[in-house]
This record gives sequence, structure tokens and C-alpha cells, in this order.
Amino acid sequence: MDFELESYVAEILRDIRERGIEAVREYSRRFDGFDGPFRVSEEEFQEAEEVIPEKDREIIERTIKRLWDYHERQKPKDELFIKNGSLYGLIYRPIRRIGIYVPGGKPLPSTLMMVAVPARIAGVKEIAVTIPPKDGKVNPYVLYVAKKLGISEVYKLGGVQAIGAMAYGIGMEKVDKIFGPGNRFVNEAKRQVFGVVGIDSLAGPSEIAVIADESADKEYVLADLLSQLEHGKDSRAWLLTTSRELAEYCSREGVEVITCETLEECARKVNEIAPEHLEIITENPMGIVDLIENAGAIYLGPYTPVPSADYFLGVNHVLPTGGTARFSGVLTVRDFVKPITLAMVGREEFLAERELGLRLAEIEGMELHRRSMEVRR
Repeated sequence: MDFELESYVAEILRDIRERGIEAVREYSRRFDGFDGPFRVSEEEFQEAEEVIPEKDREIIERTIKRLWDYHERQKPKDELFIKNGSLYGLIYRPIRRIGIYVPGGKPLPSTLMMVAVPARIAGVKEIAVTIPPKDGKVNPYVLYVAKKLGISEVYKLGGVQAIGAMAYGIGMEKVDKIFGPGNRFVNEAKRQVFGVVGIDSLAGPSEIAVIADESADKEYVLADLLSQLEHGKDSRAWLLTTSRELAEYCSREGVEVITCETLEECARKVNEIAPEHLEIITENPMGIVDLIENAGAIYLGPYTPVPSADYFLGVNHVLPTGGTARFSGVLTVRDFVKPITLAMVGREEFLAERELGLRLAEIEGMELHRRSMEVRR
């Protein structure tokens, strides 16, 4: 735990809670060099659409369609059943309002697509997007994606102040859950507002592991490993291989090479790492899948590189990092809905089975619980 970071972020969030919009404006001036209206205007949406080449608009629309087609299959259906004349099950309801944080360093329209598409499929009605402005503007590609997905609320806000504004409802209506990656300040702010709002996860540096044997094209493997190191100096790339030649070829700066005697050993070591992305480029990649317990995503064969999944395959690229694939997984439509228990018990079953509740209430010393069941004769 970085206690200095924790204290620094907590102080900013406390100031935002106490002073509201004035504090948000102050931090926006200090960190983003911005002192104008936060909400993107309709004119700015229109300008963004006009500057994007027609070919790029087509690329975005085709990508959104692929994402939509893939994620639509994930939408949960109510699960109801009848037993002994009583009705039981789960019903699903979308989160009403979410916030999406889009990083502002490099333009990342793909981030907005990956989060907003499953949210729309889930039935989320209201989406607010925050993104740090650059020279007082929001990247036109991000604005175009927002417009295509029916999002009119985009705010020129970054950093801790954006998370605080969404969580506490300052300068906008409060959201119910916050999604999207960010730097360590954004991550810490998300961690601290959890409970006030929901959060998706605490995204860390990008990771890739590749399991490969002698059949793998060494140029493909190295290119894939280096692609994820492009995200930043903290990103990590592991090669786990039974090929000495491939190990030597990929022993470049930043790539961590682990040579194994067998592919089964490679799989065991991957489960210890629990990487965000796992590529399996072997003669029989499906034969290894059953051995993998911990990975955010698994991509098989020589033509499923991680960057293709980052952009156009249609699968989601919001994945667990930092070993959290041991207990969490990829972002899906279900992250935008809430399961609600539903039960309607008939008189006959209630009276036949209530002795279970009566005795358990006695064991726990909950007399009023017992009374609630006992009065129904």
C-alpha cells in the first residue's frame, strides 16, 4: 500500500466533497490546465464528426457492430422455476446510471466502445463519460464513438477530480457505478469511492504471457510480446516455451523468458502468474486450454494476437491485471446488471417447511424472526 498516494488522493476527494464544484474547477485548472465549461456541447459533437474521415467513421461503426454481435449473446435472462407450487428464481435489472473514465494521454476510443457497448446491451439508460481535455478539447474519435452509442453526457474532466465528480454528483448527477482504466491516481480514487458507488476493477499495467513451442513463428511471438510493453514501462511480458531457439530469439529487453521442459510445466507457471492476456501458439493449443485456470483472456493460434482482441475481434479487452485473474474475469454484460432474488411461496410449502426456520431462529436467538414465521398458521 502506497500510504503517501492514499493520503494525497483522500485529501483531494475530501476537498471535493466539502467545496463541491469550486474544488473541481481548481483541480481541473491545476492538473489539466482547463478552465472552461466541463460538459461537451452539441456543437463540439458536430465538429468532431466533421473532422473524422469517412473511412474512419466506417471503421468505428464496423467495430461497434462486431462488439455488439459478440456481447449480445451474454445478456442474462430471468431464471425462474416452480417447485411444490412455489415460485423461485432470479430476475435481472440494469444499473440505472454509470460513469466511464476514458484516459486522456493517448486517444482511446476503443476503451469507450469496450465499456459502453455491453452497458447499452444490458439496458443502462444513462451514461456519463469523463476524459481529460487536451488544449481544452476532447479527442474527436472519442466524441464520435459516444454519439454513435447515444451518449450525450461527456465531460472535460480528468484525474481524481473526475472520479470525485462522478461519485459525489458534482457538476453532474451522481452515478451508480464507475468503469474505465486510469493512472495510479485514478485507480486510488476509484478504490476510495468504492461503497459510495460501485467500481469495475482496479486496472494495473498491461500484461501478456505467451506459451509457445517449436512450431510457433518466432517473429509473431516476439511482436506480440513487445506489443503489450508499448503500454508503458510498468507493463510485463512473459514467454513460456519448450523451444531453446525461441527463448534465445525473444530474450530482448523487457521480455521475461521462462524455458520449460514440457508444455504442462508452461501451463503450471502461467497459472502462478495469472496474466491479463495469454496467447497459446503451439501445435495443439486446444490441448492446453483445460490446463489453464488463471488468465483474463486466452487467445489461441498464430492469428489471434492480443492487439486484434484489443481492437476488432469483438471480445472485450477490459481484463483483470496484477494477478487478479485468480479471482476475477473479463468485463461482460453482467457487470451492468444486478441479479435480484424473486420468491413467492405457497401456503402449503411454507407450513410444511417452516419448522426449519423456526428452529434456526431459536438456535440464533432471533425471537422476532421466529415470531414472523410462527404467526402464519
